[in-house]
Amino acid sequence: MKKFSIQQRRGNYVKELLKSSNWLLGLQWLFFIFTNIVVIPVTVGAAFGLSQGTIVVLLQLSFIVTGIACIVQALLGHKRAIMEGQSGLWWGVILSLASTATAQGLQLSEVGGSFSVGIIISGIITVIIGLSGVGPRIAKLFNPGVMGVFMFLLGCQLISIFLNGMLGIPFGNEAQHATINLSISLLSIIIAILVAVINIKGPSSIRRYGLLIGIVVGWIAFYLIFGQQKLVDQSNSASIEIFPLGEPSWHIGIIMTAVLTGLLNTANTFGALKGTDEMYKNETTSSQYRSSFTITGIFTSTAGLFGLVPYAPYVSSIGFLKQTGIIKRLPFILGGFMFFVMGVIPPLGYFFSMLPLSIGSAVLFVAYLQLFNSSLNFFSQIKFTTNNIYRAAVPIFVGVIIMTFPPSYFETLPVVLRPLLSNGLLVGITLALLLENLFNWDREKQRN
Repeated sequence: MKKFSIQQRRGNYVKELLKSSNWLLGLQWLFFIFTNIVVIPVTVGAAFGLSQGTIVVLLQLSFIVTGIACIVQALLGHKRAIMEGQSGLWWGVILSLASTATAQGLQLSEVGGSFSVGIIISGIITVIIGLSGVGPRIAKLFNPGVMGVFMFLLGCQLISIFLNGMLGIPFGNEAQHATINLSISLLSIIIAILVAVINIKGPSSIRRYGLLIGIVVGWIAFYLIFGQQKLVDQSNSASIEIFPLGEPSWHIGIIMTAVLTGLLNTANTFGALKGTDEMYKNETTSSQYRSSFTITGIFTSTAGLFGLVPYAPYVSSIGFLKQTGIIKRLPFILGGFMFFVMGVIPPLGYFFSMLPLSIGSAVLFVAYLQLFNSSLNFFSQIKFTTNNIYRAAVPIFVGVIIMTFPPSYFETLPVVLRPLLSNGLLVGITLALLLENLFNWDREKQRN
């Protein structure tokens, strides 16, 4: 009887796998994963001055590793349809430090090498968090006040990156003396408006494809107006290498910044899992936290070896799930598998490396505006008064203002602290954690 039951279950799995509807739903996941990932390795490669061939390899590796990470999380990790991808928090910090390297007297290879070391260490710490089961305890530190600040400042950091890309400003040290490209800016703004209109006015059947439509239309328009971007000679494409961003270096300030970024990156896991509890009608268990952190840590250390941006569950998956209603794991697994296949076929990696950065930035500019809504949702759980408003005002204002400071302002700081204190996102989140967990704001509210 038991044997029959197992065979019956296997038969059901095969039937579900052969359903065209599941593959179509998986195709939507593929579009979502693609639009979130494709710009990241290209911008990081440009920021560190890598060759076009190396950027193609990073893109292919990003597709392969991300596809595997999504499948492993769905089967062995938190077991939910939540995208596991290259973290926006990590991406913002890496690009921020790369763009200010020269002003701080650092070589890009030193920044990249030190970040790689810090990322590997961070991955090991994340694995330890998972195996030790302390995830739920850490989750208590990330209350709605911290998460609201995190979402707001992360949005500011990423929107700044996308806006630079839309305006035709290059990534990395070249941005120091760059000027706005008016023609590219105009096209990018038009594409951003198109995607926004589709998301706001379009029917649900079209709205779910808004990001993809923006990329396709924008790419074609860019090609017709400006011609194709510089192509890569496939015969001279680079091979997979260890530490492509720079040989391992030991700049203690950058390594400390990377480790702190990794600890703060745990907020993505808490946000994504807590945000989907209602959809799955289950509260995230200690076992799910343990498995999720362990897998994220493994892929983070892997990212450090191959020059990729480290991994985390995507909070933006919540919006996708609400919009499409696809909470089953099978379509998500199929989407991850198709994304993996895109990475193992070299011509596909070569083709997608030619995506204009301005178009990709315009599409993601619109997509990540939703982080503001996520921030408001967390803040709505707090009743602010004139006495407790400081818990949010201090980290947000300080973080945003530091983001506007030129790198030269921080030259008088100790080299060890400079990478950390010059990053408004990390400073703001750290202040939020301290203010939320060292003060009893409920008591201040009662006094008022």
